[in-house]
Amino acid sequence: MTVIRPVVLCGGSGTRLWPLSRQTLPKQFVPLIGGKNLLLLTLERLRLLNEEVTCVAAEEHRFLVQESIEAAHVCGKQLLEPVARNTAAAMAAVALLAAPDSLLLFAPADHHIPDADRFVKTIRKGVPAALAGYLVAFGVEPTFPSTAYGYIRQGDPLDTLGTDAGHAVAAFIEKPAAPKAEQLLLAGGHLWNAGILLVQAKVLIAALEQHAPDILEACRLATAAVEADGDFLRMDSAAFGRCRSQSIDYAVLEKCERVAVLPFQGRWSDVGSWNAVAELHTPDDHGNRVSGQGFAMGAHNTFVYAPDRPVVALGTKDLLVVDTPDALLVAHINSAEQVKDVVALLTTRGHSQATRHRRIPRPWGAYDSIDDGERFAVKRLTVKPGAQLALRMHHHRAEHWVVVKGTARVRCDDRTRLVKENESIYIPVGAMYKLENAGKTLLEVIEVQTGGYLGEDDIVRFDDVPLPAVDREKKLA
Repeated sequence: MTVIRPVVLCGGSGTRLWPLSRQTLPKQFVPLIGGKNLLLLTLERLRLLNEEVTCVAAEEHRFLVQESIEAAHVCGKQLLEPVARNTAAAMAAVALLAAPDSLLLFAPADHHIPDADRFVKTIRKGVPAALAGYLVAFGVEPTFPSTAYGYIRQGDPLDTLGTDAGHAVAAFIEKPAAPKAEQLLLAGGHLWNAGILLVQAKVLIAALEQHAPDILEACRLATAAVEADGDFLRMDSAAFGRCRSQSIDYAVLEKCERVAVLPFQGRWSDVGSWNAVAELHTPDDHGNRVSGQGFAMGAHNTFVYAPDRPVVALGTKDLLVVDTPDALLVAHINSAEQVKDVVALLTTRGHSQATRHRRIPRPWGAYDSIDDGERFAVKRLTVKPGAQLALRMHHHRAEHWVVVKGTARVRCDDRTRLVKENESIYIPVGAMYKLENAGKTLLEVIEVQTGGYLGEDDIVRFDDVPLPAVDREKKLA
């Protein structure tokens, strides 16, 4: 059986799913379905093809990706992008680093495809065309005249490659207006573009050489001196930054003659809007859908997403209500595609909630900004068992820690001590300190920062130094 090498494209900010999806935690990392995030579900699905998976991800998201890789029980390498340059550059870099005859399957990280077996069978049907030198796209049988997806018009069947080998692509059609979408659905022979591509590395490189040589050359320079750091591969930042940002559709597929398409007839969603998220939930007799602690009373066709606290829609109609700890979205269902414009507006007005969550994941765990005011900030730190915050210091703030769960090992300057539940410790301004979870359960710490400047950029990090043995005789102030 031909070996297929899956490549997961983990980029994208998912702004249409704000306020749940933000730059610091895009939708592919948010647990939307059965307590699992979309990346994890994608990796579990691709594991049926090959347990060795490559992920292309942003540097800032590498540990989030790693968590999903470990949870999916796959062997994963990460090619880290220093800056986002769209899918053409990401695919070019992977192809340049792969063996020429490698059969690569590029798949987005944020799609929902419940029938994994049918998905795998459809992908394998594309192998003959891919080995014959085609770039093989995959489309979804449309169920309604969507204006949110691009379309692929199917051409002649590839009968010479066998039955069910797919069709040649007659045309790629950009996201249509509603009347055009109706026409495409009625005409038949059109598929939603799923953004999945099966292609040999050498075929993709040749297509890029012909249609986007500047992108290929920039990626060639960026990957020439790639540096390996465990399972992380880092490209040359300057070279990759000079690459033009363009999708693989515009850069190559729409211009290339040997492009094939196979239809996928199972359930599929790109989970690209709040209407799409609502479709993942079962409606009541009045078309209402709720998630978490959401309630709909006397309402019609309303979706309430409330993971943290009770939110009630009373007597509403055709509404989307999305609640998070620090931002609330209320929108008409027909405005779901415009949520990204809200993010742009909030960004221009300087609201941090446009891009940052209150709870920020970190390699060692997470911190949740509970409260802040003049000269103070309160955070809840959660540290994984065995994890630690690297040695650091602050020029402008002191910190007071109270351990509410677990046991912390704390170094402050040249002294180290254990801090247990209901105990506290003070870290003065300018002190070099380090925090480690010394137990086997999650460590929770309430941190109170005080000082004239409390910005996250007031951190000086030092090379990791092992914590000295606990000094039970010396007490910290």
